Amino acid sequence: MRTTTHQPLITAPANLRPGRRSASSLGLPPRCPGRRAMVVRAAVAVEQEAKTKVSLVRIGTRGSPLALAQAYETRDKLMATHSDLAEDGAIEIIIIKTTGDKILNQPLADIGGKGLFTKEIDEALLEGKIDIAVHSMKDVPTYFPDGMILPCNLPREDVRDAFICLTAKSLSELPAGSFVGSASLRRQSQILYRYPSLKVVNFRGNVQTRLKKLKEGEVQATLLALAGLKRLKMMENVTAVLSVEEMLPAIAQGAIGIACRSNDEKMANYISLLNHEETRLAVACERAFLETLDGSCRTPIAGYAYRDNDGYCVFRGLVASPDGTRVLETSRKGAYALEDMVSIGKDAGKELLSRAGPGFFDW
Repeated sequence: MRTTTHQPLITAPANLRPGRRSASSLGLPPRCPGRRAMVVRAAVAVEQEAKTKVSLVRIGTRGSPLALAQAYETRDKLMATHSDLAEDGAIEIIIIKTTGDKILNQPLADIGGKGLFTKEIDEALLEGKIDIAVHSMKDVPTYFPDGMILPCNLPREDVRDAFICLTAKSLSELPAGSFVGSASLRRQSQILYRYPSLKVVNFRGNVQTRLKKLKEGEVQATLLALAGLKRLKMMENVTAVLSVEEMLPAIAQGAIGIACRSNDEKMANYISLLNHEETRLAVACERAFLETLDGSCRTPIAGYAYRDNDGYCVFRGLVASPDGTRVLETSRKGAYALEDMVSIGKDAGKELLSRAGPGFFDW
């Protein structure tokens, strides 16, 4: 489905509409042979001038309800920040299907590679088919294609995970042997680490699809990002919210990133005003941790950076075996500044690499 906004029909002002006013009111002599042609040309000129004032921004996004909600949030912020983008037809939303959307019957780890939910959108950006790309930051690889930059993060939503179940109030209340549905190895490893009697099975699809499968009894429980449920206004489905101590979030969970071409100064200026610097720095810290570990999609990795009450950056990081039998954690604290936070992330990653030893990431 292609979601677009349409420009209204632009009409000439009343004093330029043929047949509506006298020749004298238009400053023309009576019965001027070229009067009608001049009026039509003037009307066309007014319409063309109005069109040139509209600065079209084409937003590329996935087509899931959550991805669209994030694109609409970006659109609304652009319209509120830039008066020229508040006009009808100034912003268009273009849906792009990604590899991660096309293959739903296999675990993400098996279809492999980074960028499963971003590659096709980034290609459309670099080919000039869209002007900006809106991504969930946890889907974005730690490297960007040549010619692309990501200078903007919107304010971060709640980073925690939600427990959803029709029969129990928490993971600890699930009977032994219960099936928990999740496509995330990060969640799988942490669940099995704390509750080894549970079984975690692959559970793909958008939020609505997973909730439908849960209600049909395919699994007894599932975990979803609280941020997505909030953006979709579906909080009524939440059974319990897991603390970050019980379930450390994915890298950059709850953060939205907006990318543009590196040579597109106009778009960079548009989106730079939307940037939330506290979020950008936290995401940079977490992604530095991920990049240092250089884990594949088969590696359970979690990390969370935030500003504490004293203004410092606090970071927690984790790597694990998929079966949850081995979990390594670390933490750091430092200044809430880009250089310091990137160093924190890198240093934490190096520590866990050293502790993990050879072969730990070869699943």
